[in-house]
Amino acid sequence: MATSALPTPDADFSNAALGGLRVLDLSRVIAGPWSAQVLADLGADVIKVERPRVGDDSRAWAPPFMRDRHGNPVDQAVQFAACNRGKRSIELDLAHPDDADALRKLAATADVLIENYKVGTLEKYGLDYATLSKANPALIYCSITGFGQTGPYRDRPGYDTIMQGMSGLMGLTGHPDGTPNGGPLKTGLPVIDLATGLYATIGILAALQRRAVTGRGQWVDMALLDVGVASLAHLGLRYLSGNGAPSRQGNRLPMVAPTDAFACRDGRVMVIVGNDRQFQSLCKVLEVPELAEDERFATNGQRLAHSAELYAQLDRAFQQIDTQACVEKCSTHGVPCGPIYDVAEVFEDPQVKARGLVQWIAHPQQGEVPAIGSPVRMSDSTTTATSAAPTLGQHTQAIKAALARSAAPAWPRPLSS
Repeated sequence: MATSALPTPDADFSNAALGGLRVLDLSRVIAGPWSAQVLADLGADVIKVERPRVGDDSRAWAPPFMRDRHGNPVDQAVQFAACNRGKRSIELDLAHPDDADALRKLAATADVLIENYKVGTLEKYGLDYATLSKANPALIYCSITGFGQTGPYRDRPGYDTIMQGMSGLMGLTGHPDGTPNGGPLKTGLPVIDLATGLYATIGILAALQRRAVTGRGQWVDMALLDVGVASLAHLGLRYLSGNGAPSRQGNRLPMVAPTDAFACRDGRVMVIVGNDRQFQSLCKVLEVPELAEDERFATNGQRLAHSAELYAQLDRAFQQIDTQACVEKCSTHGVPCGPIYDVAEVFEDPQVKARGLVQWIAHPQQGEVPAIGSPVRMSDSTTTATSAAPTLGQHTQAIKAALARSAAPAWPRPLSS
């Protein structure tokens, strides 16, 4: 763990899982900042390194702007705030020798460095893994790019939507060709960016565990395309095992029926019937005993074979029931079902409220601002957001002053540190 005399955040991390861990976040926009934010929620001291006067690109991605508890606007982009809570900010111009030297000093005190520059960029400034690890052999250095450090596309820029297309995700999302609004669709969220941030966090934590054994850090090479392809999971394996390439199914699943987003009288529900017993129960919920008795729908295989007839009848049945009644009756009868919410409805759900997924945290400019809480719950460690996203360069002076006072740490660190 970091041992230098740099000031630490005001929050108490004494029982946090990653308390004492220092992370330098040189990344921008989503994937890298998301990984660093996850580490911050777990108690790491995250220092975000940003370009002077400009900062992370997402600082300019507004409107929308944040608002405080009273609805007053806060001069901070929602996009930036969503990925950077719990961090400190220092402005450094890496092209300037003095600032590059300051970063090298910071890296000598760090456990982890996360960056998402184009391949080879940081090497020009002597800030690549090979250089920094000489001064700090225990450093975990995580590089996040579109295509990774190797391969014919290594020098290409990469963005989430490009990777959704190239990974096959977009080709699997949406309704089939030839149907109304058919064709490939991107997901509503940048899921490959977010998943890459999570995979990067897993890689970093694994490298830290390995360091506890060897005393040495290592380079973690993350690529958005790799994560997109790995996330094909069973659908990718279906193709690799000779079962053909899967196609777009809309909201239905190709292996079980019925499963779909059904329109009720006043909204929509998502229903997944995973076995014959659940189908019989669904027929009771919808009060359609004739479907339960129809031999065409007796087994999952038969329901798949006669899906057009089945869905036509179910569509009519669902339109006779209210959304909430459908959800409650399905729950009583053991049928997997849930309402399809818009974002506003999500945060009004009693389960979301009970799990504390909305938090209010102090903002450096004014009052308190909202944050979506960490989904990680630990019995003996804090996983709570401690501060809002920083203003640009908010901690530059304090961190530089501490660097000027502190002596260079000795490496390698003892395994117990």
